[in-house]
Amino acid sequence: TQYSFKEVFGTLVVQKELFDVVAKPLVEDLIRGKNGLLFTYGVTGSGKTHTMTGSPGDGGLLPRCLAMIFNSIGPFQAKRFVFKLDDKNGVDVQSEVEALLERQRREALPTPKTPAGKRQLDPEFADMIDVQDHCRAEEVDEDNVYGVFVSYIEIYNNYIYDLLEEAPCDSIKPKWNNCNTPVRNGDFVPPQSKILREDQNHNMYVTGCTEVEVKSTEEAFEVFWRGQKKRRIANTQLNRESSRSHSVFIIKLAQAPLDADGDNVLQEKEQITLSQLSRVDLAGSERTNRTKAEGNRLREAGNINQSLMTLRTCIEVLRENQLYGTNKMVPYRDSKLTHLFKNYFDGEGKVRMIVCVNPKAEDYEESLQVMRFAEMTQEVEVARPLDRPLCGLTPGRRLRNQAFREELSRKLELRGGPVGAGPEEPSAAELFFQSFPPLPSCELLDINDDQTLPKLIEALEQRHKMRQMLAEEFAKNVLAFKTMLQEFDSSVASKENYIQGKLAEKEKTITGQRTEMERLEKKIKTLEYKIEILEKTATIYEEDKRNLQQELESKSQKLQRQASDKKRLEARLQGMVAETSLKWEKECERRVAAKQLEMQNKLWVKDEKLKQLKAKFAEPRAERPERPERPSREREREKPLPRSISPSPAASAPAAPLRPRRSRSAGERWVDHRPPSHVPTETLLQPRVPRAITVDAPSERALARCDRYLLTHQELASDGEIQTKLIKGDVFKTRGGGQAVQFTDIETLKQESPTGRKRRSSPPNPDPAGDAADSEWTDVETRCSVAVEMRAGSALGPGFQHHAQPK
Repeated sequence: TQYSFKEVFGTLVVQKELFDVVAKPLVEDLIRGKNGLLFTYGVTGSGKTHTMTGSPGDGGLLPRCLAMIFNSIGPFQAKRFVFKLDDKNGVDVQSEVEALLERQRREALPTPKTPAGKRQLDPEFADMIDVQDHCRAEEVDEDNVYGVFVSYIEIYNNYIYDLLEEAPCDSIKPKWNNCNTPVRNGDFVPPQSKILREDQNHNMYVTGCTEVEVKSTEEAFEVFWRGQKKRRIANTQLNRESSRSHSVFIIKLAQAPLDADGDNVLQEKEQITLSQLSRVDLAGSERTNRTKAEGNRLREAGNINQSLMTLRTCIEVLRENQLYGTNKMVPYRDSKLTHLFKNYFDGEGKVRMIVCVNPKAEDYEESLQVMRFAEMTQEVEVARPLDRPLCGLTPGRRLRNQAFREELSRKLELRGGPVGAGPEEPSAAELFFQSFPPLPSCELLDINDDQTLPKLIEALEQRHKMRQMLAEEFAKNVLAFKTMLQEFDSSVASKENYIQGKLAEKEKTITGQRTEMERLEKKIKTLEYKIEILEKTATIYEEDKRNLQQELESKSQKLQRQASDKKRLEARLQGMVAETSLKWEKECERRVAAKQLEMQNKLWVKDEKLKQLKAKFAEPRAERPERPERPSREREREKPLPRSISPSPAASAPAAPLRPRRSRSAGERWVDHRPPSHVPTETLLQPRVPRAITVDAPSERALARCDRYLLTHQELASDGEIQTKLIKGDVFKTRGGGQAVQFTDIETLKQESPTGRKRRSSPPNPDPAGDAADSEWTDVETRCSVAVEMRAGSALGPGFQHHAQPK
């Protein structure tokens, strides 16, 4: 038996190769906002759990998926509690202040969590998450912030339980007293099963399930390992740690865009994208005659096999609907496993299945069933388009904001601090006054000093001239500056006018475009409404088409069945007809042969009698005291006697003389019906009918003209003589305008021989010239026995000239 799959991995394949082919595309779709579902399917003990979790030193698919997610979104993660999941399978965005208050409230709890950086990893799984390849997704939107949430559930006996729920220690097993009854104490709280619900987007989710926000691979895998210890496993004959439930580890990735400045997260809920990747470790199918399961193990195995059978049924119905265009209802609700992932089978995301096969010879038949089901699932392709929310903001906001902050900090470092922090610098006026020549000494020590004041007056006059020159130059500069300002104002005004005109034109264009957009939007709505109506009409027509096709197929099948039944009946009738025809052909041949023999005998007897009669009437009685001898056959061969047409089997010997019978009315007319096979008897008394119309066959015209009817019938009597019957009847007119005959009387005419049955064929003294062989005593039986031995048409008997070759 051969099976074909998308990819086949050998026994020595490493976990990285399996991850690159199977799980890596699902993680990339998760970061792009698409859902994914990953199954492991196979017989118990075939390695499904090992494929998911891996082994120390070689992590499986789950730790590699977590490592790829956090390697890709690590620098873009939002702070804790910025994303907050609600109870309706949705997510909200909190502000920085609300997230800070939430963090403070959580830290104030009695049992605070240790930060992820300082947490000591469990040595049981520390080696599994040590992934060295640092795989990352290529297309990550850097303008978004991300948050990762994980949850872990199991489906046990078709009930859903939360493996991350904080429950009392050993809550599954209550305490028992000496009377084998559970002790009623407040510590025992039985685990409560969860309920499946449908959100506003028609997606299925588990109500009240614990969802933990994680920030690293180690933290996420620690949450998984904590739930893995609570998963139900048991020891069976085939597997020491056999999974007794289907485990589902769900990774939810929430992402929201930054605002236009690239600082804060947008608070609009429509811009939030929530995608999830579900990793399902199915319990292995098993046969109870091999596992020797009893009690709870037997009930668990029955529920496992039932859920797997429901999964197979759903896939088969989806495949049938896709191939044949039918619309059969898929039985998702028959099992919690298929009901939870109904959206994936309807097209909300990509589904991958890993088929684990154990090469043990004991698992041969079960492995064939597994591979047959897995091969069939490849033919199901259901995809639904994903609508991503449009942000409308410029991409690259985060990088620009980061570059702006770095440049601002660099500028501040170059300035060395705030303005005015250093020594004061001289102003421009002070520098200008320092360029003047210094004033001479003004001290007057002598009353007769006439040099100090003139020098001072000269210096002051020079300074006054320089000041006037500077004032004139300043006035010129001011005038020139005013002129420049006026020119600039005029140019600015002209530019403003030009810009206002352009803005008015742009506003007109925008107004026209808005009007056109509104018109197009109205047209789009109208077209959408028409499209919706056409889609509904097309759906109705397709439904009618499918119904008509089904009816046509049923009628075609019915016609084919009727045609096949007709062919079988025709063949049967042909066989019966052929068999009946063959049977009747043989019967007819037998009857014809017997009738030919009987007719030959009768003809021989009649010829013999006719010869004797002719001999009697040819010679006078006085001259014939004795019977004439029988002419020999040789003499008859030499001189054949002429005779009339041979009579039918109903022909009879010459009739006896009729007794005259007076008719009831002298004016009656008769229809004298004499068949063509009538034999003249050549007797002395012949029947004579007055006023008769002689016919060979009765006709309506002859009966209409007559009142009486006479039928002459001849047959052979038991003694071999011809017997004539005259059958009389009355002719009546019927209501339909025809004639009917009612028979009233029968007259029988018969000729008998005065001698006995036996005759001598020759006188006592035979003629020595005659044939000695013809002088024996004979009778009818002897002649008949001789005639039976003769062939039809033989020339050996006395009536050979009357016989014909058989057809």
